[in-house]
Amino acid sequence: MDTEMVIQLAGIEKIYQMGDNEVRALDGVSLDIPRGRFLAIMGSSGSGKSTLLNLLGCLDRPTAGRYFFENHEVEGLDDNALSSIRLRRIGFIFQSFNLIPQLTVRENIELPMFYLGQDNVACSRRAMELAELVGLSDRLDHRPTQLSGGQQQRVAIARSLANDPAIILADEPTGNLDSKTGRQIMDLLTQFNAEGKTIIMVTHEQRIAEYAHVQLHMSDGKVVRVEERARHV
Repeated sequence: MDTEMVIQLAGIEKIYQMGDNEVRALDGVSLDIPRGRFLAIMGSSGSGKSTLLNLLGCLDRPTAGRYFFENHEVEGLDDNALSSIRLRRIGFIFQSFNLIPQLTVRENIELPMFYLGQDNVACSRRAMELAELVGLSDRLDHRPTQLSGGQQQRVAIARSLANDPAIILADEPTGNLDSKTGRQIMDLLTQFNAEGKTIIMVTHEQRIAEYAHVQLHMSDGKVVRVEERARHV
């Protein structure tokens, strides 16, 4: 497979059995994503965009088709191998932040490193670096409930970078934020993309999608249009 492609999909299908009915959530999706690209996946509710993101993040398996992640075929890997890919090579950013409320900012950022068995000193140092990167170095000992929505999303972004992932998957990363805070979050993602991170983002907002290099439009489980665009500045 092409070494410049971080992700390659060929004929991906995902079918759910709902009683006597089959729901074809993805229908023959083929896609190449070069390293360093910023891709926005768009579509109405039920179009398949969230299903596609889950498959890309190794959170679900396709019914048919082939998925190559960094030139390694994902099909056939056991749950432990998929978990290792998620932990080591993929950073996740969710609309609902998914922070652990009992943990401080520092501890939330450290979590992926803790699961990899890194020592406490290295975890703490990396967490401080990332907190500073997202403008939260003065909030390390705060808990999520003591932060604004925008600050919580910054923590989630810092956590997604903790293990230096190959790609960052963002599911409606500005969906729970006001427009000003949303722009600040998108500016951060644009900065990290400019530094070489591959970012794949689901959004239903055109103004948010305009930050991406490529807009992929989905309908009824199919990719119906791919647009290469000049990025929003």
